[in-house]
Amino acid sequence: MTNESVKPPTWFWVVAVIALLWNLMGVLAYLGEALATPEMLEAMPDDQRNMIENRPAWATAAFAIAVWGGAIGSLLLLLRKGLAYTVLIASLIGVIVQMIYNLFIAESTASYGPGEIAMVIMIPLIGILLVLFAKRGKASGWLK
Repeated sequence: MTNESVKPPTWFWVVAVIALLWNLMGVLAYLGEALATPEMLEAMPDDQRNMIENRPAWATAAFAIAVWGGAIGSLLLLLRKGLAYTVLIASLIGVIVQMIYNLFIAESTASYGPGEIAMVIMIPLIGILLVLFAKRGKASGWLK
């Protein structure tokens, strides 16, 4: 094995930038909930406010790990660091734990519309694809 760097293809950069933007949207969603004032919470629909106010700490932690891990992992992809793979796995685990809570424990799907249902499908799917993307990046020598 050599220490020579293998230049990633252009599509690698495109995917990595899109991944970072996607995960930054998750960070913004998390911060929107975490920093919500009582007035902001009061203005939310009852089902959304109740979900936020009644979410256990472990589910909130899973949400934080999912979004911050995804953003950091995506940034590591752009920096071509092999650690991206491990961080994106941690993010995916956070996504899975969060989805288990939302779908099976909180049963919050009763108030879901088509947009929320699409996100329930897209979020774990994108998480899996990013882990596979980072794995390929390591195997191809794009990540050090």
